[in-house]
Amino acid sequence: MTLHVVVLKGGLSQEREVSLTSGAAVEKALTELGYRVSSIDAKRETAQQLAEMKPDVVFNALHGQYGEDGCIQGMLEVMGIPYTHSGVLASAIAMDKPAAKKIFEASGLRCAPGGVFTRQQLSAGDPMPRPYVIKPLNEGSSVGVCIVKAGDNGFAYSSDWPYERDEVLVERYIPGREIQVAVLDGEALGAIEIKPHTGFYDYEAKYTAGKADHVMPAPLSEAEYKEVCALAVRAHMALGCRGLTRSDFRYNDEDLGEGLFYLLEINTQPGMTPLSLSPEIAAYRGVSFNELVDRLVKSATTDLKGRAPWLA
Repeated sequence: MTLHVVVLKGGLSQEREVSLTSGAAVEKALTELGYRVSSIDAKRETAQQLAEMKPDVVFNALHGQYGEDGCIQGMLEVMGIPYTHSGVLASAIAMDKPAAKKIFEASGLRCAPGGVFTRQQLSAGDPMPRPYVIKPLNEGSSVGVCIVKAGDNGFAYSSDWPYERDEVLVERYIPGREIQVAVLDGEALGAIEIKPHTGFYDYEAKYTAGKADHVMPAPLSEAEYKEVCALAVRAHMALGCRGLTRSDFRYNDEDLGEGLFYLLEINTQPGMTPLSLSPEIAAYRGVSFNELVDRLVKSATTDLKGRAPWLA
């Protein structure tokens, strides 16, 4: 039987355009693999559309809020439809940066020191010595991230701040190198180093060709390479993730002289665009884009016990 796979893409988050690109690449791969493929630009009517389409499995190519934070996962669980990537709890915790940090630290993973602060606290002055980083509590792809350095006027955290609550996460800025690790089904595929041409690895650098260099494999010693891969697997397992994840690290071998890896966050819905890191890491390991997509679909159909009425 040819499986019917519905690709969820687009959505309502600020990462909508990236998700549309990921979804298009996944649709192409699934078609080439011989699956019966449909797609949904996920909005408020998604449950009704899925009930009408009756898929065997959903490939979740959504990024950001409502697609990566446990919301769509919960809906799919209720409907009994198998889906790719992490489940409700792992997705929700990973998207909530302060909650994820607590679990990472309890699991012995090193994270940047910091805490949650309100707009009023930031307006009153620096919450910690500069430089420090300000992040929305639950956005991905570096959306809204701001680095406050010595000599800056401060952070423009005004009434038009576009992200969720009246709070942000503030963390010590960790100097050093940007190292990212892809994990597939609990196994590290490898580590890559990102070298932005200017500033830090922000949204523009992630999704604009020529804005950053990708060095695969990351130029680390054998011991360092093994260490960061092992740390990514620990992060994946600590949250109970499944399928594909990507963990982002800073390797502090500059100002502080510590030579330590700091886990910044884990991404439970890594991008599948032409510039995305997880497919690039997988390709280096000999796993083609189509094979990666195929493995995610097959993992989804075996991991979930629930089945929609039309699959019974």
